[in-house]
Amino acid sequence: MKKLLLVALLIIGIAVIPGFYKNSGDVVLAGIDNNALNQISGKTLSKQFNVKPGQKLYIDMRTGASIQIEGWDKDLLTADVDARGRSADDIDFDFKQTSDGVEITSEYAGDNDNSSDVEIILKVPSKFDVEYETMGGDVKINNVDGKLEGRTMGGELILSNLKGMLNMTTMGGKIELTDSDVDGRVETMGGSVLVQDVTGDIDAKSMGGNVVQKNVKGRTGKSSGKEVRITTMGGNLDLDDAPNGAYLKTMGGDINVNSVKKYLEAETMGGEINVQSIDGKIKAKTMGGDVDVKMTGNPDEGDRSVTLTSMGGDITLSVPANLSMSFDIEIAYTRKGEDRARIESDFKMNEEHSKEWDYNHGSKRKYIYGTGEVNGGKNKIRIRTVNGTVTIKKI
Repeated sequence: MKKLLLVALLIIGIAVIPGFYKNSGDVVLAGIDNNALNQISGKTLSKQFNVKPGQKLYIDMRTGASIQIEGWDKDLLTADVDARGRSADDIDFDFKQTSDGVEITSEYAGDNDNSSDVEIILKVPSKFDVEYETMGGDVKINNVDGKLEGRTMGGELILSNLKGMLNMTTMGGKIELTDSDVDGRVETMGGSVLVQDVTGDIDAKSMGGNVVQKNVKGRTGKSSGKEVRITTMGGNLDLDDAPNGAYLKTMGGDINVNSVKKYLEAETMGGEINVQSIDGKIKAKTMGGDVDVKMTGNPDEGDRSVTLTSMGGDITLSVPANLSMSFDIEIAYTRKGEDRARIESDFKMNEEHSKEWDYNHGSKRKYIYGTGEVNGGKNKIRIRTVNGTVTIKKI
């Protein structure tokens, strides 16, 4: 009885569920969802061209596409395209060899609501220029030496073992640049940036993510390199080394610096600033966090002026004992921060405390002023904070 019931249910199910039908010898599933259709529709293409090192690959994917480019030791350019999705059959791919190299483009043939998933994998001579633009998709480039530039409207940039000039942007993805010898810039409008084990001058910028730079060095043989410039609209900045100075700015995160020479200019709208080693002058400002700076190097060489500002945090400065400096310290405090406001110094300091409350800054406040000269007073040490402690350490 149970077996008869099961058979009946199967028969009823087949009757009410859209059935199978054949068309031109192919088995087609009627009534399946769009995801299944996307897996069925598609096309693949393979092309190859004899090229010369130093030529150029130009890519314009108006359909959007993920792009993967690998350099190799052959005078041959190969391209393998895999297109999937309900509009894959509507894509026109054009491959053209020119006197300068190879051009590859894609576009939709119709004006309908197009949807597809395109991946293009290319191999080029290791010395080759690349220029690309895609309406959306990740871009991966490895082992290529040349002028490398491009833009994706929404994907990651994974860049490794590159040489030459670099100018790349993504509108919405992370960037990783590693193990390369390049000059130029990378920028993302909405992701993190990692620049690691790189030789050259690279500007890294993010509009909404953390920026980390590790083991990035100036070019070998260059008498002077470019300063490091890193900005982000909403993330932490981590800098390992900047032998030619650095400019760092974030609208909402911490700034952490391991080592910098010549100069450092750092600003955050809402985070802490930590500098393990500054061999030069420094200007650092935070709107809401602590500042901790350690000065290193020969105190008798160069400009070693200091300007540190916090609108609501403690400031700690460690300096060599024989640094020639003059102090200009000001701590403003409200009734709420009265217990925290003080100067703690290993050097002799003249302190003055205001007696009357100042009503010119919204909440009423008083001030502590610290002044003094050490070893001739050559370098000016200017520190400002609100409701915080200023500590000057001798090293």
